Amino acid sequence: MSGPLLSHEVRTRPGRREDVLAAFRRHAAAVHAEPGCLLCAAHAGEVRVTVVENWADQAALDAHSAGPVLAALGGEIADALAGPGDVAVLEPVPAGEPEKGQLPNT
Repeated sequence: MSGPLLSHEVRTRPGRREDVLAAFRRHAAAVHAEPGCLLCAAHAGEVRVTVVENWADQAALDAHSAGPVLAALGGEIADALAGPGDVAVLEPVPAGEPEKGQLPNT
């Protein structure tokens, strides 16, 4: 079993969704290159952006959380957000077919 699995959801200010998504795109390769990153994928609705993350262990997540890439991303999107984000630590609940009923590496 892998380490921490998280969901991070933010709401964007009107007209700022694309700014937030562009910032995620600019920083995605750097996040993916961080030690222990198994998954970091953004998904967007009309005014919501949800990022699903999976890290090899708590130490890798802690390093990411305190690291320069996340700090830079946060600084870039702060004024485009409608409020603080919501982070949830998740537990996989496999169901149905293994390849369809859970994220890889969980």
